[in-house]
Amino acid sequence: MTTTLRPAEPLQQNPDGTRSRRYQVCVNSRPVGRMDIGTHPVFGEAVARIMSLRIEEPDRRRGRGTVAALAAEEIARGWGCRRIEAMVPAEAEAEAEAEAEAEAGGAEGRPAGPGDPAGPAFRLATALGYVVRNYNMEKVLGEVPPALPKGSRGRPMTDAEFGPWSVRSEAEYTRGWIERGVPETEARAKTAKDHAALLPGGRASKGMLFSVLEHEGAPVGTLWLALRAEQAYVFDVEADAAHRGRGHGRALMLLAEAQSIAAGKRAIGLNVFAGNTPAERLYASLGYGTTRYAMYKHLL
Repeated sequence: MTTTLRPAEPLQQNPDGTRSRRYQVCVNSRPVGRMDIGTHPVFGEAVARIMSLRIEEPDRRRGRGTVAALAAEEIARGWGCRRIEAMVPAEAEAEAEAEAEAEAGGAEGRPAGPGDPAGPAFRLATALGYVVRNYNMEKVLGEVPPALPKGSRGRPMTDAEFGPWSVRSEAEYTRGWIERGVPETEARAKTAKDHAALLPGGRASKGMLFSVLEHEGAPVGTLWLALRAEQAYVFDVEADAAHRGRGHGRALMLLAEAQSIAAGKRAIGLNVFAGNTPAERLYASLGYGTTRYAMYKHLL
């Protein structure tokens, strides 16, 4: 039996400058699934995305998704793309549905625990040569805000503090992408677009909380927390370099949980770059589980 992709629509030229196309996954002309492919709205025409891939249940575990993903690479090469990306749910059934959403977005499904093995979809992507760049984690919150360590307290960030913090935060965010294979121009463009979309009003942007953690009266770290409709999201958390290794990173995360619970949120999420071992260990120890992996592959 032959698995192929059949266009389900003409090539779309979208208002944001991207191109996209929907396909049927077919076996001997019989539709067995669907795939959506597009170019990246921030990284540009040189980067393709598998925006969704689904194989219907009767045809799963027969290699249909593998062939479809490889066919997507050929389509991307035909578009002149040098890289292809996908968001892979941590526990999705292989060749089931993988929705591509914004890298800093929320996640669906039960988080995989710190020691849980990745799901079949992850193993499939890895076998095809995809590499994890970053991933989303999530934690279900209780009803009682956690207490901060003795001597620690959170307070709102001042206008005078926000400007220097914003410059540092953008620089660190850009550096994180560059260190994980994104060309500098693409990384800077993504940083600029993300910050413009998230912080149109600067420190006063709706739903955003900016805090400074103090320990015994001295500032030791900063926190950027977003309060969304269904959950809270940690966009940036950092203990000052001179105060690291003293538990302030954990205190900042407890502050984020306390603020989230106070705002009526029952879940909190975050993004972590692969290879950031201290952060990975901290989040796992606090009970966060992985929900989705952002993966990429260079096209030869």
